[in-house]
Amino acid sequence: MSAQLINGKAVAESMLLELKARVDQRLAVGKRAPALVVIMLGADPASAIYVRNKRVACEKVGIRSLAYDLPADTSEADLLALIRQLNEDSEIDGILVQSPLPPHISEKKIIETISASKDVDGFHPYNIGRLAVREPTLRSCTPFGVIKLLKSANIQLMGLDAVVIGVSNHVGRPMALELLLAGCTVTCCHRHTKNLRENIERADLVVAAAGKPGLINGEWIKPGAVVIDIGINRLPDGKICGDVDFNIAKERASWITPVPGGVGPMTVATLMENTLMALELKESAQI
Repeated sequence: MSAQLINGKAVAESMLLELKARVDQRLAVGKRAPALVVIMLGADPASAIYVRNKRVACEKVGIRSLAYDLPADTSEADLLALIRQLNEDSEIDGILVQSPLPPHISEKKIIETISASKDVDGFHPYNIGRLAVREPTLRSCTPFGVIKLLKSANIQLMGLDAVVIGVSNHVGRPMALELLLAGCTVTCCHRHTKNLRENIERADLVVAAAGKPGLINGEWIKPGAVVIDIGINRLPDGKICGDVDFNIAKERASWITPVPGGVGPMTVATLMENTLMALELKESAQI
């Protein structure tokens, strides 16, 4: 058997077209377009690529994109002051601070300072908490993007045994909450897990989000399982790979995401959806 590829790029492009239609409809009735602020500190090459992709997506959808490209030595106090200013700006709907941040800046403090209603990354404790109690609003982009990918392939999640490898606050933990919400039985594996192979071998759905190339041996994949590889790792030769041994896993899985071209484009598309949703939620609260 050879797995069917889940084409995240194609699904994301379809999402962007639908979002553009919604934004165009707003403009046609005299409403304004959503506005997203992206703040980047320094000139990290990988961050610059991610930020460019987000700005290109904004242009496709019709979202107003505002850029704050700040020096790497910007003080934490100055960054927090900028965020608070943007929180108060009624014309700004989403605020995103690109990670990784310089070591002198607390990511936790930055995330908690962004207004929960403008937290289009879905990282604020309030928004994670809403997901935990099954009342989500702005959802973490990568995990929610994964759910959309699975639905695009008509994969029925209810009742599946799902294993999530990696428990970061940005991906692994909200991913587990999303799968719980979808009706899966969820196991989370991390650096202290003693039986990683055994957990993966019994899983109907494997979601890899550890950020370690080749961590998951393709032979461990149960025949017919669904494999979602969130890992994006750059090898010494410059090539990009995921956390899963793709070439072997694709001969055992029923569905699998490639790296690149799988989950990555969905993260950006979901960010665009969150930005529009943030505006719509604000408008509905004002009625």
